[in-house]
Amino acid sequence: MSESKLAAPQMVIDSRMLYSSWVPADPAAAAALLPDGIRPAENKAIYMNQYVVDKPEQTSGFGAYSLTYLGLDLADHTTPDGGAPARFFTHYFNSSETVRRYVRERGVPASPGATTLELHGRELVVTTSVDGVPIIRTRALVGNKIGVVARGHLAYVTKVDGRLVAGNYPYIADMADPYELLAVEFLAKDHPVYALRPGSPVQVVKSASWYSPRSSFVYPGGERDLF
Repeated sequence: MSESKLAAPQMVIDSRMLYSSWVPADPAAAAALLPDGIRPAENKAIYMNQYVVDKPEQTSGFGAYSLTYLGLDLADHTTPDGGAPARFFTHYFNSSETVRRYVRERGVPASPGATTLELHGRELVVTTSVDGVPIIRTRALVGNKIGVVARGHLAYVTKVDGRLVAGNYPYIADMADPYELLAVEFLAKDHPVYALRPGSPVQVVKSASWYSPRSSFVYPGGERDLF
């Protein structure tokens, strides 16, 4: 089977993942990135996932890669259990053209980028770069214990051929304990992603902010029209 026609769904295991959420400095600028037909959640929250897949053996077909994606929480649409909002991708920076090809076919705005996760004692530093230039840097304090094993689904929305499409992404993740998000820095004022920057000080959405040294998930193979 050719790389451009990877079978759906695709599985990833044991990625190192930092998930963050905050209230943006400019909610109107963030909301302007949404297409017609959907609107921001009441708290205007931005979400961001930064993770690294270190080895090809951790995926069913993607190979090793790193990724940062982010966007807005949505009103009126949730995960299957109703426990979290559905989310819209506005930016998706992936180091692998194999993965970028796969997700572009499903409406994800994928572009090249690289993400690194560096742990210095308890301090985790995560950097997202485009063309070798850092554009986002996140810092957190993380413990070496697992507080809980989280499991369930996330729901993400994309736009495919003019249609809004939602997909469920099942996951299982070991959650590090303790955990504290220290800072989210948007380093490139001239990059479009700057519209999603947090206010100062950062207003963290704690229910959607965590670190997992081992997060496993599936990219959906069957999506559904949102309306």
